[in-house]
Amino acid sequence: MTAPATTVRLTATDRCDRCGARARVLATLPSGGELLFCQHHANEFEARLKDMDALVVAAADES
Repeated sequence: MTAPATTVRLTATDRCDRCGARARVLATLPSGGELLFCQHHANEFEARLKDMDALVVAAADES
């Protein structure tokens, strides 16, 4: 998955909607819904999210 132009802050309590792992990516759907994904599932669904014109944003690295 290519790096998006913007980042978002996710906390350690934010979890992937698919598997429950720590979320690293936020996808905002055109309908306004939001999905959280771990990197694995973000990669898996990248093409479908692109087809849906979803805005996909990676989490900012925490220091």
